[in-house]
Amino acid sequence: MALEAIQSVTQAESRAREAREAAAARNRQRLADAQRQARQSAEEARQQAQAQARQMMAQAEERAAQLTREELDQAARDCERSKQEARAKLKEAAQRIVERVVDEKWPL
Repeated sequence: MALEAIQSVTQAESRAREAREAAAARNRQRLADAQRQARQSAEEARQQAQAQARQMMAQAEERAAQLTREELDQAARDCERSKQEARAKLKEAAQRIVERVVDEKWPL
């Protein structure tokens, strides 16, 4: 009877040890799976952030290009207006120059 009790306790201890080892193996696998999932999630988030950053940069560059075109167009219009104003005053300026030259030489 004592031998049976010892064998029973030994078997129970053996089953408990096997159960602990199996539980530890399952926990190690769960941890490895969770770490792999976390790395995958982090990589996906990084890729999404990079894609979003590229898209935002492209939009900003397009907006900057549009603003540059608008500024250049406005500068061209301003330049053309200034040229036209200068052309309009050219005859008057030439006339004044001629008058001054003639006035200075006339008394001679």
